[in-house]
Amino acid sequence: MELQTFHYDNNIVRKFALATLIWGLVGMVVGLLIAAQLVFPSLNFAEYFTFGRLRPLHTNAVIFAFVGNGTFTGVYYSLQRLCKARMYNDILSSINFWGWQLIIVAAALTLPLGYTTGKEYAELEWPIDIAIALIWVVFGINMLGTIIKRRVKHLYVAIWFYIATFVAVAILHIVNSMEMPVSFLKSYSAYAGVQDALVQWWYGHNAVAFFLTTSYLGLMYYFVPKAAQRPVYSYRLSIIHFWGLIFIYIWAGPHHLLFTALPDWVQSIGVVFSIMLIAPSWGGMLNGLLTLRGAWDRVREDPILKFMVVAITCYGMATFEGPMMSLKNVNAISHYSDWTIAHVHIGGLGWNGFLTFGMLYWLFPKIYGTQLFSKKMANYHFWLGTIGIIFYAIPLYWAGFTQSLMWKEFNPDGMLTHQNFLTTVTQLMPMYALRVLGGLLYISGVVLMLYNIIKTISGAGKFVKNQEAQAPPMTIGAGNSGEGYWHKVIESKPIQIMIMSAVLILVGTAAELVPVFLVKSNVPTITSVQPYTPLELEGRDLYLKEGCYNCHSQMIRPFRSETARYGEYSKAGEFVYDHPFQWGSKRTGPDLAREGVKTLRNYKSNSWHYEHMINPQKLSPGSIMPAYPHLATNKLNSSQLQQKIKAMQKLGVPYPKGYHKNAERDLEKQAAEIAETIDGAVADSEIIALVAYLQRLGTDIYRTEPLIFEGVDEEIEEEVAPSDK
Repeated sequence: MELQTFHYDNNIVRKFALATLIWGLVGMVVGLLIAAQLVFPSLNFAEYFTFGRLRPLHTNAVIFAFVGNGTFTGVYYSLQRLCKARMYNDILSSINFWGWQLIIVAAALTLPLGYTTGKEYAELEWPIDIAIALIWVVFGINMLGTIIKRRVKHLYVAIWFYIATFVAVAILHIVNSMEMPVSFLKSYSAYAGVQDALVQWWYGHNAVAFFLTTSYLGLMYYFVPKAAQRPVYSYRLSIIHFWGLIFIYIWAGPHHLLFTALPDWVQSIGVVFSIMLIAPSWGGMLNGLLTLRGAWDRVREDPILKFMVVAITCYGMATFEGPMMSLKNVNAISHYSDWTIAHVHIGGLGWNGFLTFGMLYWLFPKIYGTQLFSKKMANYHFWLGTIGIIFYAIPLYWAGFTQSLMWKEFNPDGMLTHQNFLTTVTQLMPMYALRVLGGLLYISGVVLMLYNIIKTISGAGKFVKNQEAQAPPMTIGAGNSGEGYWHKVIESKPIQIMIMSAVLILVGTAAELVPVFLVKSNVPTITSVQPYTPLELEGRDLYLKEGCYNCHSQMIRPFRSETARYGEYSKAGEFVYDHPFQWGSKRTGPDLAREGVKTLRNYKSNSWHYEHMINPQKLSPGSIMPAYPHLATNKLNSSQLQQKIKAMQKLGVPYPKGYHKNAERDLEKQAAEIAETIDGAVADSEIIALVAYLQRLGTDIYRTEPLIFEGVDEEIEEEVAPSDK
């Protein structure tokens, strides 16, 4: 059979690989800074560099910039070789690259400026969300086009994972990003309260599942056998791993919301499927590790294989620990604590980080036709990274256990031993300091890697931009291990794999989301719960802008320890006007769900909140909360208030018709009333709005009289001449 000559595009691979290194270092440095801010609050040195604003920047940089570019690097390299074809379209490849980098830059600019949706891992505002969807479609077209024009009939297992990743991430991103725009960089989630929480953690859990896991499992199935020069251990196991993971993963999101106001039946589904996840996840881990059988002697010497072994091991650890944390008795201890942070970073630093490092160490010498500059330096990187993970994770596990035990401890008189939340914070300072040391060690290894790669590509090798290759037209392909199995029927049909993946994902999605949205009894309403006043709405937006949700939850679980500390446990009907919900996922500070009730009981005044925002350490010695003096000097910008009220009305919030015209008047009246109670306060400052919001939290269920929102008959208003008003 006549061979066809073609060229692999290594240029796009190099671009994504370099972007992975650069953005990875940036994201990790930001992570180190925010870790240090928890030890040294003075490092919150400016309005735009507080923990609340930088934490979303760190998570987005690591997820979308580091892992995202790492995914594109591995896919663009491996897909061409697995399909024996150049990428479908070079222009689409360039659009994918530059579009993704512009999205990252947009995130890096908007998040520190406070432009955020307030939804964890999905903070980017609606224009950037649209850009992500468009660039993801470009990537999908380029990937599927390459697969369709391939010269190898059999689709290797890595390609199945690439296809499923494309489908799942598209569905997750589009559904979770449904928003009502107010202005160019302001929007409100289309969902509210319980429904928003369910959609968000359906997205949040499965963004980890598909963006950070299935894509990298595809890379594992390609690069581990390549680096080990061994075939994948078990073809049958890869089939079970793929379909089991694709079907089960999508159901597990509700385990992030155990003991919350989410309907109990949804929580139970999340628990059941989370436990089931152990089987396919560990099947994949064993498949990866056993691929190295017969190559263990090389593992001792080869830093690339060392990185890959630890990466797969961390994947196994994280995918065992995750289901265990979804058990209600374990979740009651782990949730809202630093245990969750340790768990996430085992996956992020170990699984994603180490697999990326191993892939890049293997890949750069290949595309430059040379040897790695220094294996010894790569070994140093490995040990710095490994020790860094240990120093990062173990103190945070310890911190998580400490937090939970202190939160729940009662004295013999039946009173909370640590009634003051701050005592649980100061107890963790040594552990937080060790976490900083671990992060510093890990980043030191990355810097070493960057130097090693620079020396590699600037050495004797020469970059092969268009690598020549030959292959016959469509063939069954040598080593088609699918031959003879029932599964081989689908292995040559990428569109069918994509459709089946989408169906499995949508089945679990519909089973959980549809009843919560359509069956009213799943979200019972409370008649005393009212919409936010205009000033409180502006204050809530400031709460989101400053990233307060990163450290404070607004969800009191039905535990004796929590109701004793915070008050009445939270009800589903309390959140029906919350666009987006603000239940949080980590308590670095106390829960705020009943913060306003403390004022009703004469615990906290407007003046207390005012002083606490300006100088938290003065009122709470030992506090690690950032100071927000700029809120007292910044004038409240209410220029979008009318558009915000209109947007809320479109989302179903029952403000009277035409109320947007009276909103400014009501805002000024409430602001003046609050400012009168605070010495030195300015009524039109941002801090007054934030105080108004904090004082509203949790008070609705104690309300005896409804709030009065006076609307305006817009039709009559239009008929009256301006001079007659």
